[in-house]
Amino acid sequence: MNGLALHERPASSSPCWRIALPHTSAAVPVARALVRDALTEAEHGADRDTAELLTAELVANAVEHTSGSSPIELVVELLPSGCQVEVHDPDPEPPGDLTHPAGAMPDPWQEGGRGLLLIRALSQSCGHRPTGSGKAVWFRLPLVPGQRRPV
Repeated sequence: MNGLALHERPASSSPCWRIALPHTSAAVPVARALVRDALTEAEHGADRDTAELLTAELVANAVEHTSGSSPIELVVELLPSGCQVEVHDPDPEPPGDLTHPAGAMPDPWQEGGRGLLLIRALSQSCGHRPTGSGKAVWFRLPLVPGQRRPV
């Protein structure tokens, strides 16, 4: 599957893919494609379009708001109730207003400032957690009942 490796986990666990991505803006379209491939290959019922969009926002934020050249990591986990996508980066500082809006709405004339708003609005849940090498920022999407896709 286009370089996305399925990691072996205990039989009771959900399928999970992990891949290291370059700490550059080139990682964004790659991450989008990998999430779409993971959900399509597994014939999973989560909304692939929303998963792609929110993944692009997380990866773009990780690239833009963290320094260094360490790779970032994309983790896609297929759950019985939906999917969870995480992006790991080397900066331990939590993202600004992921779970609690920080006041004013983004300036409509500015290019940025809407990513976390989109993640909050379109995901079932989202958050962040510290890791041994920085942090993981994540979102969950539910299954979409009866979603049909052209073959």
